[in-house]
Amino acid sequence: MPSIDAALPAAYFSQLQERIVAALEACDGQQFRVDDWTRPDGSGHGSSRVIEEGNVFERGGVNFSRVRGARLPASASAAHPGLAEAGCDFEAMGLSLVLHPRNPYCPTAHMNVRCFIARRPDGDPQEAPLWWFGGGMDLTPYYPFEEDVRHFHARCRDALAPFEDGTDSHALHARYKDWCDRYFYLPHRQEPRGVGGIFFDDLDSGGFERCFALARNVGDSFIDAYLPLIERRRDLAYGERERDFQAYRRGRYVEFNLVCDRGTLFGLQSGGRSESILMSLPPIVRWRYDWQPAAGSAEARLYTDFLPPRDWLAESQ
Repeated sequence: MPSIDAALPAAYFSQLQERIVAALEACDGQQFRVDDWTRPDGSGHGSSRVIEEGNVFERGGVNFSRVRGARLPASASAAHPGLAEAGCDFEAMGLSLVLHPRNPYCPTAHMNVRCFIARRPDGDPQEAPLWWFGGGMDLTPYYPFEEDVRHFHARCRDALAPFEDGTDSHALHARYKDWCDRYFYLPHRQEPRGVGGIFFDDLDSGGFERCFALARNVGDSFIDAYLPLIERRRDLAYGERERDFQAYRRGRYVEFNLVCDRGTLFGLQSGGRSESILMSLPPIVRWRYDWQPAAGSAEARLYTDFLPPRDWLAESQ
């Protein structure tokens, strides 16, 4: 069986971090803080790039990591639950970012691409390890614009286009969009976190090169999917009402990341750096008891017109 060169995805994720940070710094006008780290026992390293109180981004992080462990956490894979029970050693690498703009008309964004490699403790040392890729991107607006949501979804579709099988030109995108809608959902609120995007996990079908190429396309597409929305909305005027609603909706983001998100759970369960893992949380958040937006208001439109899953691209044709 062919060997897996873990250095290839690790090098890509690191280079992708550099490219994305450079684009974000050009947009914001301020530089990200560089926090390189190495585990004391030598089992991993990474780099956290963080911006706080920027001109555009109130808080944001673009994190690269490559770590090894003796026992794969259960949160690492939904399709391979037996690997955690078997006590597999593993290597995990990837890039994860979350961006919280200050202007409430600019949406929050998340993107992640990752690769796992695992080997059974009782397996043949000459046997190729198990591997899989995962990732995706999603958009969380506060005061959405339909053209922005359609643009984001179109770039997600375009990232997957080279990997469609030809029988249905958008079957893969439809599958990953639906996966995203189901994953970024708060069951305790019975409410989506945002307007979705694409999400995939446990991807190992078609060979390592194909799966790696798909993950690269997703990572490479993020800047074109997101930054045009920031450029359109960054200078729109807003007041305390909009900031208050933004802080309220950010509470949903916190709830999802701390209660539901497998990436957060994996980071904590695998002994990751808390500062890097929790950089996804927004700096200003508010919770209110049983608050409801006024009927017909701009805030209510988020719930009625945007959060329910829609086929945004079919509607734009």
